Amino acid sequence: MRHALALAERAAAQGEVPVGAVLVRNGEAIGEGWNCPIRTNDPSAHAEIRALRDAGARLGNYRLPDTTLYVTLEPCPMCAAALVHARVAQVVYGAADPKGGACGSVFDLLPSDNRFNHAVAVTGGVLADECGERLRAFFRARRGHPP
Repeated sequence: MRHALALAERAAAQGEVPVGAVLVRNGEAIGEGWNCPIRTNDPSAHAEIRALRDAGARLGNYRLPDTTLYVTLEPCPMCAAALVHARVAQVVYGAADPKGGACGSVFDLLPSDNRFNHAVAVTGGVLADECGERLRAFFRARRGHPP
C-alpha cells in the first residue's frame, strides 16, 4: 500500500485526484498505475485500470489470476468489473469511497455479487487514515482552503 500511496503522489503532481494502484503476484509488482483521466482525456484512466493494463502488457495476457491489487481508494463499479474480468484474486484498498465505492460503500459488487463468474476477495481499510487524508488534502487545496 505504501507503493500505491507513492503512485498517488504522481497523480497529485499532475493535478489528478491522488489515487495509486499496484498489482502484485508472488510478492512482485507486475503492474502499476495512477489516476490520469484529465491529462489523457480518458474517463477510464483510473489507477486500477492503468495497473491492469500495465500488467497485461508486461505479461502478454489480459487474465491476471493469483494477483492482488493494492489501491488507495475503494474501486468504483467500472474498476470492480475490470478486476472481475481480469480474474484478479484480491483487492486491498485504503480509503472507502462513500460516493462511488463498489466494495460495500455504495455498491456491493465485490466480493458479494454472485452474478459474476469470478469472485474477487476484498480487504478494506489498509492505511485508510493516510489514504483518506491524502485525498482530503488534495481537495482542500483545490478548493483554496489551507491544509
